[in-house]
Amino acid sequence: MENCTASAPLTVAFLGLGVMGYPMAGHLARAGFNVRVYNRSAEKAARWCAEHKGVSAPTPREAAAGADYVLCCVGNNNDLRSVVLGENGALAGMKPGAVFIDHTTASATVERELSDEAAKHDVAWIDAPVSGGQSGAEKGCLTVFAGGHEAVLAAAAPVLNAYSSKVTHFGAAGSGQLAKMVNQICIAGCVQGLAEGLAFGMNAGLDMGKLVDALSGGAASSWQMVNRSATMVEGKFDFGFAVDWMRKDLGMAIEEGARNGSSLELTKLVDGFYAEVQKLGGSRYDTSSLILRLPRKGTEDSEN
Repeated sequence: MENCTASAPLTVAFLGLGVMGYPMAGHLARAGFNVRVYNRSAEKAARWCAEHKGVSAPTPREAAAGADYVLCCVGNNNDLRSVVLGENGALAGMKPGAVFIDHTTASATVERELSDEAAKHDVAWIDAPVSGGQSGAEKGCLTVFAGGHEAVLAAAAPVLNAYSSKVTHFGAAGSGQLAKMVNQICIAGCVQGLAEGLAFGMNAGLDMGKLVDALSGGAASSWQMVNRSATMVEGKFDFGFAVDWMRKDLGMAIEEGARNGSSLELTKLVDGFYAEVQKLGGSRYDTSSLILRLPRKGTEDSEN
């Protein structure tokens, strides 16, 4: 009988256990990977370890040491640099030939910068922002927009498949972030249109349950309508991706648009509307809260 030795499970590190990273790292643990986690708040890392099979590390460097893949999902460019660079950053601990996959929604510029820095350490870099929100992260069905070497991305499929349902490669480092900017531009316009339509329907005295049901079967349907129309009518805005983060993303898209000659009039307008929501106290509300700034009536008649 031929002897067969099963290969040892890959070791992965996950940096950043926010609303997205926490469940994403959980899917990796359930998929059988050896998982080490790092979070700025050690208490949250300890809580994750109590729920999942894995260990925590006190610094990104120690989390990344010896890992085959290091994954990251933090808040912004500065947060990303802080966990990647420096004496205690992940690159200082990563072994040659390892792969860094960044799920942060960051700028294309910082991704190119860090990709070049990773190459100096013989580490491959993939920028891989995601779409699907907290719900998608919890269900393990995120969409991934990827930039970097296509062969490296293909080899990483077993890791990415633990929490994603679709992975698309767009080109060199930074391309994933550019694709994610398109995603956020489209969402901004869609949510504003939905907010105006729902407010109009309420002010017209229509049965909102029947209206949304009818619209959802036609050309006006969207993910936002199916998943957020009822809560928008009810004035509930505690469902994931916050206004503060959306403004960060739209700001990067507007800045990139100025560089590549794109006209983003609607995006700029909706970004200003989100600024109004912030002034109304909605910084941590989810992105469907655009309806807050519109005059509306009839919530008591809604059947949603």
